[in-house]
Amino acid sequence: MASSSTIGKLSREEFRRQKDLDAARKAGTAPAALDEEGKPINPHIPQYISQAPWYLDTGAPSLSHQRRPADDRTSSKLGQWYDRNTKAGPAAKKYRKGACENCGAMSHKRQDCLERPRKKGAKFTNKDIAPDELIQEIEAGYDAKRDRWNGYDPAEHKKIYDEYEAIEAERQRLREEEIDKQTTTDMAAVRKVAKAGKAEGKEGDPDFGSSDEEDADEDKYADAADAVGQKMDTKTRITVRNLRIREDTAKYLINLDPESAYYDPKTRSMRDNPLLSVPPEDAQFAGDNFLRYSGEAPEVQELQLFAWQSAARGNDVHLNANPTQGQLLHQAFKEKKEELRDSSKVSVLAKYGGEEYLQKAPKELLHGQTEEYVEYSRTGQVIHGKERAKAKSKYPEDVYINNHTAVWGSWFDAASSTWGYACCHSNVHISYCTGEAGKQAAAASSAQNLLNSRPPEAPSDSVADGSGDKGKRKQMDIDIDAAQNNLAEERKRKSRANEGDDRFSKKSKADESLEGKKFDVTEDELERYRRGRNRGEDPMADYVDTEL
Repeated sequence: MASSSTIGKLSREEFRRQKDLDAARKAGTAPAALDEEGKPINPHIPQYISQAPWYLDTGAPSLSHQRRPADDRTSSKLGQWYDRNTKAGPAAKKYRKGACENCGAMSHKRQDCLERPRKKGAKFTNKDIAPDELIQEIEAGYDAKRDRWNGYDPAEHKKIYDEYEAIEAERQRLREEEIDKQTTTDMAAVRKVAKAGKAEGKEGDPDFGSSDEEDADEDKYADAADAVGQKMDTKTRITVRNLRIREDTAKYLINLDPESAYYDPKTRSMRDNPLLSVPPEDAQFAGDNFLRYSGEAPEVQELQLFAWQSAARGNDVHLNANPTQGQLLHQAFKEKKEELRDSSKVSVLAKYGGEEYLQKAPKELLHGQTEEYVEYSRTGQVIHGKERAKAKSKYPEDVYINNHTAVWGSWFDAASSTWGYACCHSNVHISYCTGEAGKQAAAASSAQNLLNSRPPEAPSDSVADGSGDKGKRKQMDIDIDAAQNNLAEERKRKSRANEGDDRFSKKSKADESLEGKKFDVTEDELERYRRGRNRGEDPMADYVDTEL
């Protein structure tokens, strides 16, 4: 659709005819549209390509806006520039109508005149009429407009060299005169000057030598006394330059460990401390965060936040435009805030009371921090200083009654699982102390001691029962057999209970009456069960007294 873009809003009939014409051109029944050069335009080209934008529209069908414009790179476009101070001809003798009223030139008006305003202009005096300037019309191309050195005369740069050479020559002459004035043959004065220079640290760096070039450069930097890395003696005008500034170390070279603080090369920032083992106050560089939150930086941030909040509430406060006003308003705001806090605190205390609960002890007393020095040995004994007093409770401690030397609960009887006194092994609370005799009596009356003791000998009344060791051995054999029989029955009874004996199932009353006598528990079996069962809830069930 290679129609012209100048076609505005078409009527329905014109739009239909345009559509029919485009269809006929695509079908080949109608001739193709021609551009300004007479070349046919392909009717199959889309409209967004064939239609020119409004700033390149020529009013006729064309594809020139799709072609690259011709680049005019003539020498006059790039190298030609205005001729400065070029006059069009000699100055006029008398004022001409339409000329500048100030200088009399025809090339400009009075408001554009660059001469100093005269008390009486050339219009009225007809004197000192300036010649006309040459009006030059230069059509600069794209590169010529953006060439920063276009029109620069390289010969003007030679003036800068001449000026600096003259300054250097005069400075050298003044320096020679000062040295000549200070030259003396008095050895005492020489020693005094040398001693003063040594005391002030004016000696050069022994690691670096000197050369003729450095001596020549010293004059050049003699006036730069405030430059970094320089030391200047104002009396002799001699400058000693440090070839290396040792304090200027890159952040990423402080710690070469790749696992240390992260360095962002794009923003040149290292937020964390590269040397964690060095305190931030003593470190050469402790990170950008330390610099951001140390010194006066937090105060500036607080002031900036106050300015933003005040501006958001409608107040005319700007930190950069009027920093003094912002600082004064911030100070007044903090004072008013403190007064309001104190008044609210006083009002609450006056209404509800409780001021005595707000009084706190000093932090040194709360945390037990004192200036006392105590040194202990490896065994825990105090070598130097005073040992810290032990904390006591509100209950009475180490109070002995009834001649006791130990408190109640200082001894535990494993046999009876009771507490008592360690001084006499008595289990009766608030009893009288019997000392070592009580310990012996308690040991003699213990169950283990009674079991280990031998029973008294029984007298032999008849020959059938036997006498001496035979009767005792026979009695012991009978007791062992009876104990083994009882133990076998107990094991059988437990095995029947674990296998699901009929005692635990539902039976008829007849079955229970027939087998009731079979499962009756005797007192001996019940006593053995009580002694042999495990008591899991007893904390002293597994206790074994090794002293017995």
